[in-house]
Amino acid sequence: MYTPEQRRRRDESPWTLVQGILAPLQFLVFLVSLVLVVNFLLNGTGLGAATASVVVKTGILYGIMVTGAIWEKVVFGQYLFAPAFYWEDMVSMLVIALHTAYLLSWLFDWFTPAGQLWIALAAYAAYVINAAQFLLKLRAARLQEAANTAAAGTLAGAAE
Repeated sequence: MYTPEQRRRRDESPWTLVQGILAPLQFLVFLVSLVLVVNFLLNGTGLGAATASVVVKTGILYGIMVTGAIWEKVVFGQYLFAPAFYWEDMVSMLVIALHTAYLLSWLFDWFTPAGQLWIALAAYAAYVINAAQFLLKLRAARLQEAANTAAAGTLAGAAE
């Protein structure tokens, strides 16, 4: 997944830490927002809180996407669609499109509030898929690093 040089750039980049902070923050905001959105859709109460939560979630998403693109440029030499993250980036574009569709529907008062929040739920479903992709990629990277460390230890032992 990472060449040794890419791994070095990843580990030295301050954008890795930024991603490590924004990703769990976005997930926490998502969970709170999901509860607020579902509450409104089921009970018809709390529209203001649900709306604000989706707007905040979208803002964090935009932030993580911009900083993630910078991270990808530092590590892989291109802002988006590096081969190692191609499919994650493809789904991220869908996530951004759906969140943006929600914002536009809210700003321009397209659809009913419930209709707008159904768009948010579609965005959230895509986000969950995308988050799972990134978690699987993180796990694969850790497994690769563990295998590389074990192989280096085996080679060092064989050289003695």
